[in-house]
Amino acid sequence: MDMCKKNCNFVAEMQNYDALYRIYAYVRHMLTAWNTTGEGIHSPYLFHLVSFVLCDKNRFYCFSEIERRREALLNDTRVLEVVDYGSGGSPEGLHVQRKVCDIAHGHLERAAVGQMLFRLVNFLSQDAKRPLEILELGTSLGITTAYLAMPNSQNKVMTMEGSSAVAKVAREQWQALRLNNIECVEGRIEDTLLNRARERLDLAYVDANHTYEATRQYVEYLLPRLTEKGIIAIDDIHYSREMERAWKVLQADERVTSSMDMGHIGLLFVDKHYLKRHYRLRL
Repeated sequence: MDMCKKNCNFVAEMQNYDALYRIYAYVRHMLTAWNTTGEGIHSPYLFHLVSFVLCDKNRFYCFSEIERRREALLNDTRVLEVVDYGSGGSPEGLHVQRKVCDIAHGHLERAAVGQMLFRLVNFLSQDAKRPLEILELGTSLGITTAYLAMPNSQNKVMTMEGSSAVAKVAREQWQALRLNNIECVEGRIEDTLLNRARERLDLAYVDANHTYEATRQYVEYLLPRLTEKGIIAIDDIHYSREMERAWKVLQADERVTSSMDMGHIGLLFVDKHYLKRHYRLRL
């Protein structure tokens, strides 16, 4: 009993420490990042991406429909038996009971990030002039997945989720939104990624196990599979010192030619035509 109490106290202390670190990282980013509309970006392609895609504040037709699904989840009191692999614990995961509304409050990505990803997919689709191959690591309740899938019904979106109960609720959202271009793979992502991910990827969104080692392993697998204009988006890059360390190591990878740090989320680019540059943007 004493050992269990000590472990719980240690976890609580680490959570408080990470929360304080996120506040520090946010203030630091706001003080040091550019409030940019593209100035200082050398690549014409990346300049256009920032100026007319990432900075675009216009609302698309489907945003309200997706956000209504979010509101429904925030008020959903169903209790799920959840398997959580995201804390970096045992391979069997942590089995807990959680309300859908609690998962929604704690794990759904912000609307601004989902809508930025929607615009990014829309831009990449128009630029490629072909269906895109998109991979998401960490489905949660499927709202961000909907933003990834909505721009073009011909795009193929594969998303990976550890908990079958959570994946079932996510599928309900996609059905309500009439999205038929999503494949959800259930199971521990460290296993399913090796067995099921596609060999060519235009966009990968990483929002799963927020640890240094897991994030490094995900990106190590994804980098060689990106197309020339492919992008890896990593969520919560300043979630903790551990995640920030992973982000800095990935920026320095010789295969990464440019990166964009937007505070909450980071983008990695592999196009060999770009100069090695790392941008801190306040959008």
